[in-house]
Parts: sequence; structure tokens; C-alpha cells
Amino acid sequence: MPLDGAALAGVVNEISILQGGRVDKIAQPEPDEIFLAVRAKGTNYKLLLTVSANAPRVNFTEQSKISPLKAPMFCMVLRKHLSGGRIISIRQPDFERIVEFEIEALDEMGDRSAKTLIIEIMGKHSNIILTDGAGKVLDAIKHISPAVSSVRTILPGVLYSRPPGGKSNPLEANHEEFSGIFEKSSQESLKIQQAIFQLYNGISPVLAGEICSRAEIHPDTPTTGFSDAEKSQLYGAFSDALEQIKQKNFQSAIYWDESGRAVDFAALPLSIYDHLRAEAFESTSLMLEAFYAGRDEAYRIKQKTADLRKLVVTHQERARKKATVYEKTLDEIKNRDELRIKGELLTAYLYMIPGGAAEFTAENFYDNNKPLTIPLDPALTPPENAQKYFNKYNKQKRTFAALQEQIVKNQEEIAYLESVLAAMDSAIDEADISQIREELAEQGFAKRRGLGKNAKNKKASKESKPLKYTSSDGFDIYVGKNNTQNDYLTLKFARANDIWMHTKDIPGSHVVVVTGGKEPSATAIMEGAQLAAFYSRARLSSQVPVDYVIRKHVRKPAGAKPGYVIYDFHNTVYVTPADTPI
Repeated sequence: MPLDGAALAGVVNEISILQGGRVDKIAQPEPDEIFLAVRAKGTNYKLLLTVSANAPRVNFTEQSKISPLKAPMFCMVLRKHLSGGRIISIRQPDFERIVEFEIEALDEMGDRSAKTLIIEIMGKHSNIILTDGAGKVLDAIKHISPAVSSVRTILPGVLYSRPPGGKSNPLEANHEEFSGIFEKSSQESLKIQQAIFQLYNGISPVLAGEICSRAEIHPDTPTTGFSDAEKSQLYGAFSDALEQIKQKNFQSAIYWDESGRAVDFAALPLSIYDHLRAEAFESTSLMLEAFYAGRDEAYRIKQKTADLRKLVVTHQERARKKATVYEKTLDEIKNRDELRIKGELLTAYLYMIPGGAAEFTAENFYDNNKPLTIPLDPALTPPENAQKYFNKYNKQKRTFAALQEQIVKNQEEIAYLESVLAAMDSAIDEADISQIREELAEQGFAKRRGLGKNAKNKKASKESKPLKYTSSDGFDIYVGKNNTQNDYLTLKFARANDIWMHTKDIPGSHVVVVTGGKEPSATAIMEGAQLAAFYSRARLSSQVPVDYVIRKHVRKPAGAKPGYVIYDFHNTVYVTPADTPI
């Protein structure tokens, strides 16, 4: 779920400890996120402000990221105006999904002046904005010009205004004011859950549904026809939920389904999720970090592999077009033997062919002496006509031989590019991306972009290692995340009697079950096969075929592309990948 007003109130309650603290460091490791290092009450804190479209939020964090060598302009502006400043106040205005940090720092003249750092959490429209004491925008992480939005401009020099809303602050609602929603919403034929979250700031559909559940009223009940008793019952549930927030009685939890998928999170207990497993957290920040950790990394990886993915897909399309051309050419020369037969027939019957003839009908001794009419070029002599057919036949014969080699090479290229796409799906950090990029450069599909000269890229490549798991009965299982790691696992790491696995005819990771000289258990083989299926292009399929074989029966042909091997004496199992690996 998106961060609602209740969860944000929980965050603001936590980070209020920063009031009076000093801003020591400011970093912008990603285009859409800011890290603030704050020293408060003798303790160092790290605060994350991110407006990533995937998970905009603000919270304490333990994350560490490498900042670019040259700080982005917005980061430079923040450092200029906020470095060394004191945080005077932290507030959540009108229960909006907005947090405002008032920070007092020295200006260029050496005088103390107040600035306001604002984070607006509104999905893809989220933003981080810095304003001066007069409310003018000094800069923003996202510039919004009139050409982009006719509603609100966010550019340096423009007077800041909050996003248009027209909703009410639920923390200030009383019984009479709350009862007004029935009259307002009945004009729009809203249902009660819709009415609550559409008319109040910071109330999400989930929290509105929880209020209805506590009041024992169905969320789809039309707002028309409510009795006074039902209105009072609903207001009681509404005010109880908001009172928990006012009293700062936050109970942060992530709700998990039976498959181990994180369904939702909340800063208040949700009875509507009683059927799910609730994992409690000591703080809202810890909850948000746990909930978004995997999503953040997956989103970043997706962003940073976008150019590589596009490059690979482009090469794939070219290879598939080549395959179409090759097939068309094969079809055009499939009757090349007829050219040879015609040349041989003309040679056999040279003495019978009159000069200047446009055609000649010969008995085809290759087909039970059936008559065969052969077109001729009247300008050529009979021997020259025969040689012309032989020349065409030899040319098409050479074309066919060359095509066989090109078709195999092209098929290998398509399979290789598919394996790279599978590796991108398995990438979990920037080191993996760097290794994939380097591999593509070595194969001539990508420019090096400084690879080999950039120490950071070299370091990333070295740090990227295969994944390690342990089967439920104690066997170590290793999974390559890309072709470089696949080759390493299979050709250098695995011992002769280890078990090697790969999805059958499906791009994916090489998997090695380390036997240590023991007989591998059926459990280890099955769980290794599930990993092979999970880290393949068949991750979302069922009954995926996985081949497994003793490593000594796996070999790499000379000159083969990274990740390509051949094997024999194998067995096959059919498995359904788990939602998450073991």
C-alpha cells in the first residue's frame, strides 16, 4: 500500500527526536532520493527521503550507498543552505502526506536564516522541495514547469503552495463535522468507504475499510439511508482510530500471506487482516525498511538494467530478422538439385540441341525417363547453357553451406541473448549489473563505457558472486546469477562428482549441488531443481523440466559463448518454482 497519513504520523513521531539536531552530511546517491546525516542528543541518525515512484517515503535508515563523484545540483543546493543547520521543527500539516523540516542555518552573509525542506509523498508526483523563509522555492528534486502541470508550478523563484486537495483534516473532525460527509457524498452516490478516504486527508482506502470493519458496517454500503445510530457507530470507530494517532499509540506491522508474500503494512492494528500473519516492528521506520527493502532494490535494478535490456532486445530482434531472411533464402534454393540435373541432362544431350533454341525437352533419366522441358538462353551455345545451370547450382550449393553455418551461429546468438535477459532477472545489486555489462562488452554487444579503466567497475565485478543456499538436509547449493558466474561455477568451482543442474532448453542459471563426495539426497536434488527453475525464464511457470547430471559429464565446446555448455547421461525432474527461493 502507499504510505498513508497514519503511517506517516508514526514516522514523524519517531523522527521528532531530530528536533534540535544538527545536519552534518547531505548525500544524493540516486536521482530521486536524499540522505541526511543528523547528530541529535549525542546520537548519529541517518534519514532517508525518497520520491521513487515505486516507494516514496521518509524514515530512519541503515542503508549505505555510494554517492556519485560529482554531486547533483539539488544536492549542492541543499548542502549550501542546510549543512550545519539546526532542525527547529518537524511537522505533518493537516494530516497530509507531507513532512516539513524547518532548518535554521547560516546564510551567505553569516546570518541565521530559516529554510524549509519539504517532502510530498504522492505516488509518481512525489517531490522534495527546499524553500526560503518567505516561502519561495530555492530548488526541487523534480522541476515542474507550467508545460508539465497547469495546476502547480515547482521551479526556483516560484512561491510554494501545497498540492490542491480540498479535503478535511481528520484529526480535527467532531461528530457534527463527520456527519456532514453523508450529505456531501450522497450527492456523488459514494459508498461509505469511498466517502471516508475521499473527503479526509491521509486516510487510505485500507484505513477507511478498517474503520468500517470496526463499526461492523460493510464498506460498500451507500451513504444514503444511514440511521443516526449507524452514523454514531461509524463515528465512534473513526474517532477511536484517530485517537490512537493523537495519543501516538502506533503499532507497526507487516501482514504476510501463506505464500510468504508481504501483502500490506500499517502503523495501526488492522482487524481486516486477521486472516494474515502479522509481523510486529518496534518502529514505523523499521517496518518501512523491511517492507520496501526488496522492492527498492528490484526497482533500482530494473531502472539500471533498462538500457542493457533495450540493447539486448534490439540485438535479439536483429538476430530474429536474420533468421527470417535465412529461412526465406533456404526456401528459394531448396530446388537447387534441379539445376544440377538440368545441367547434366543438357550435357548428355548436347548433340541433339539445335543452336539458338529457347528450350529443349529431354528424357530425365533421374526420373524414369519422364520428359523434362529445360529453358535455354538462345544467345548461348548448348554447352554454355549447360555451364550456366552448373554455375547457378554451385552458387546455391555454396550459399546453402554458408547458411548452415550462419544459422547455427545466429541460433547460438539468440540463445545467448536470452540467457543474458535471464541474468538481468536474477541480478540483485549493482555489482551484478556491472558484471553483465562487462560480459556484453567482451562479446561485442555493448560499449565498454570505461570498463577496465574504472576501478569501481572492476571492484563491483569482483564482489559479484554466485548465490549460496543450503538444502533442508544440509547440502550447499550454489546458483550463478549471470553467464560469467555460470562458467565459474561449472568449469572451475564444481568438483567432478557434484551435481550440475539447468532448466531443459530454457535460459537460466547454472546450479551446483555440492556433494562433498556423498550421495546427494532426493531432497537436495529437488530443492536444487526448484532453484534452477526459480532463476530461469520459466520462473512463473509450473512443471518446469530441469536436467541434472554429475559435473564430469558437462563440458564447454571450444569457442562457445559464456554460459554455454553441453552434457549427456543426464536425468530430468519436473518442478514448480516456489514464490521465493529456499
